[in-house]
Amino acid sequence: MKPFEAIDPALLLSAYAQGLFPMADGADDPSVHWVEPRLRAILPLDGFRLSRSLKKVIVSDRFRVTTDTIFADMVALCAEPADDRPTTWINPVIKASYDRLFRLGHAHSIECWHGDDLVGGLYGVSLGRAFFGESMVSRARDASKVALAHLVARLRAGGWQLLDCQFITPHLASLGAIEIPQRDYLKRLYSVLSGADGAGAALGAATGAGAAAGAPPSPPFVAGDWGALDALGAAADLGAEGATGSPPGYVIAQLLTNTS
Repeated sequence: MKPFEAIDPALLLSAYAQGLFPMADGADDPSVHWVEPRLRAILPLDGFRLSRSLKKVIVSDRFRVTTDTIFADMVALCAEPADDRPTTWINPVIKASYDRLFRLGHAHSIECWHGDDLVGGLYGVSLGRAFFGESMVSRARDASKVALAHLVARLRAGGWQLLDCQFITPHLASLGAIEIPQRDYLKRLYSVLSGADGAGAALGAATGAGAAAGAPPSPPFVAGDWGALDALGAAADLGAEGATGSPPGYVIAQLLTNTS
């Protein structure tokens, strides 16, 4: 790949469908390499850990939460160095590649605001009913936790079945993320992308077809509904906050409580 050349969207999505994702060795690295961890972190959508303290923060609406309003700025914030992370793997190739995916509807961001200041959030890739979390950041206490809670609620409401977190961290583990072998991850991924579940998955395993054969399914994939959560918010009295694209905190907390 030529330096600073964006990855072709079809190639990038094909890689995700096969359990791969790109990374750079540093923010100034002019190239990227493909990563396939032997152990993969996922966050079961029915296993998000909503602590009492986090629920209180969410319900209080300490942060104003938006989605897809400033995707490029969200990626840029994730790429900024911090005291606990002097450099990141997000280089110009990554920024350009995911901006193209965003414009094609295959990438999304969750943004947390305090007043007019962007203080945290996350972004990731959507393919079928699988969501691949790429990076999250917090410039204020609990901002990234709130963003992840909003993401899980949105994915559950929209029919997603897999939330990939790439690598496990103590922070993610405290919120319910688990680590599984890459082979098991691929089985889950292929099952989700092929639409197989229940009896369908059992039939595929018995006949050696689809995910059981170790081959990724072919597009088109059945997509989740990113905007489904907004319908729940519309049922609440949002007032001026209706323009933010995210329901108030009590709706998020109630959804997570009912499904965890």
